[in-house]
Amino acid sequence: MLLKDVGAGQRCVVEGVDLPFQMERRLEALGMTRQAEISVVNRKGKGILIVKLRGSRFALGYQITKQITVRLAGDPA
Repeated sequence: MLLKDVGAGQRCVVEGVDLPFQMERRLEALGMTRQAEISVVNRKGKGILIVKLRGSRFALGYQITKQITVRLAGDPA
């Protein structure tokens, strides 16, 4: 499943990131690594998500969230 499809209030675990090298490294520096848990705090218009990651909140645009693969927290790997 893609991060863009996760609903507000749901938790998920990062499975993979398919972004350009520099953007992928920047997200890794912010803590978005494989097996990191993300909570979707809110959904804004045009696919923007407010997510909570390792105690910090970030806004991620549609072009980013459609390239991050996740699974819902609690689902088997």
